[in-house]
Amino acid sequence: MSFVYLATPFVAWFVTGVTKFLVNSIREGKLAFSLIGYGGMPSNHSAIVFSMVSLIGFRNGIDNPAFGVAVTLAYIVLLDAKSLRKQVEKHAKAINKINQSGLRERVGHSLPEIAVGCLVGGIVGFIMSNF
Repeated sequence: MSFVYLATPFVAWFVTGVTKFLVNSIREGKLAFSLIGYGGMPSNHSAIVFSMVSLIGFRNGIDNPAFGVAVTLAYIVLLDAKSLRKQVEKHAKAINKINQSGLRERVGHSLPEIAVGCLVGGIVGFIMSNF
């Protein structure tokens, strides 16, 4: 196995994390260290899984069984980011209204956040496929 398969998700995570920090800092007008974590633009989870989908597709072809496994995993992660984690976010907001428990409310992702995460992951996967 080539090292690139191990490095690609970490590169995608790093690029997306830096991008998210910059986007949040611009939106907030200050360095947004308090917003590091789950939720926001772009989706780290989407970028990580889609980087592997694109890497495997570009390196091994879409007819490779590993590509099918990567697509399946990506589909599950994307569904989770959009639906389940959004529900957790709604519950956290409701619980915080009741007793100010300080639960993190930014957990899930919107479709644009997921789409941009997939775009970033696809670009990283394409670039890494050339190593």
